[in-house]
Amino acid sequence: MHACERDLASLVDALEPDDIALAHAADVWSEFDRIERLAASAKTLLARRVAQAGAWKRSGARSAAEHLAKLSGTTTSSARRTLQTSQQLETLPALGNAMRAGELSAVQAGAVAEAASVDPGSERRLVALAQATNVNELREECLRTKVAADIDREATHRRIHEQRRVRTFADAEGAWNLVARGTAERGARFEAALEPKVDEMFARARSEGRREPRETYVFDALMELIEREPAGAPPRRAKPRYLALLHVDVEALTRGATETDERCEIVGVGPVPVRVARELLGESILHLVVTKGIDVANVVHLGRGPTAAQRIALLWAKPKCANVQCSSMFVQIDHRVPWSRTRHTRLDELDPLCPHDHKLKTTQGWSLVDGRGRRAFVPPSDPRHPRHKPPP
Repeated sequence: MHACERDLASLVDALEPDDIALAHAADVWSEFDRIERLAASAKTLLARRVAQAGAWKRSGARSAAEHLAKLSGTTTSSARRTLQTSQQLETLPALGNAMRAGELSAVQAGAVAEAASVDPGSERRLVALAQATNVNELREECLRTKVAADIDREATHRRIHEQRRVRTFADAEGAWNLVARGTAERGARFEAALEPKVDEMFARARSEGRREPRETYVFDALMELIEREPAGAPPRRAKPRYLALLHVDVEALTRGATETDERCEIVGVGPVPVRVARELLGESILHLVVTKGIDVANVVHLGRGPTAAQRIALLWAKPKCANVQCSSMFVQIDHRVPWSRTRHTRLDELDPLCPHDHKLKTTQGWSLVDGRGRRAFVPPSDPRHPRHKPPP
């Protein structure tokens, strides 16, 4: 071990980034990333053994996690997650093998371990998914796996409500920070109230020639909502408006509870018990299906933009950016074939793209590869780009 450490230390000491050819920089970085993954995996595997040794008691630390945090120069919460993953690995051999091969980062391993410890049958599937997608997608699937294995979702929902909280703190730079946690339907109500103000902030910025990240407008919208409320005035009771989509299996809605892999969630926010879904829906599902129901899959609209029905259908089927490496749910609707050529808007010819990817397609010629659903998003030089497809 000491010889390996000395060799690596010598390699890093001799590293001069500016001496690395630009064509090789990414490859060299990837090699060091693999070394980092292997080292992180070894630390995770050993963490439970360090805790068992009891050295943390002799060091004056309050816990094994605090001791590991001091040794590694990280936070206690991060060390606690590492220790938890290490303990879970005792019963997760496939995950352990992937970590020993340097195939997973510490974040990926932690997400898989947490879900697979609840549902051991999902271990291999989640390990394979971790190697094929990004961390946000993996975390969402791990959450779905945990929810599906939850035998008492009402109790989980009740616990989340009981543990609801908002925490504010000033960081080392002096910036004010806000962290909130609560049930999904409360989050949906919060976002429904905030979204119109975000759009207002966006329009105002554009009119003033400003272009800032969406998160900036969210902060400004939140502050304006607070500052516009007159001091001492009774709170106004806003009519709840749910702009998010509720995804619930009809069998679960009828039964009153989900089973196995059935879903009941507010898309983009999180899972909720069927009871909560019924409360949110009220009688609106009858109006939606009976009096407003249309077969959106076959609607052809002659206008440039999609109809309201098409937008709802597209958000239902594809709530995220179609780029498989992007998890943004703030999307713009893109015509696969330019509207200037087709002069119509059909659901099967639309893809949701985040503003960044939409701009890459419009200004630099990037494109989704042929197919449907979420897929690779590639530059014009990539052989998978549709422009390289042989003529029919």
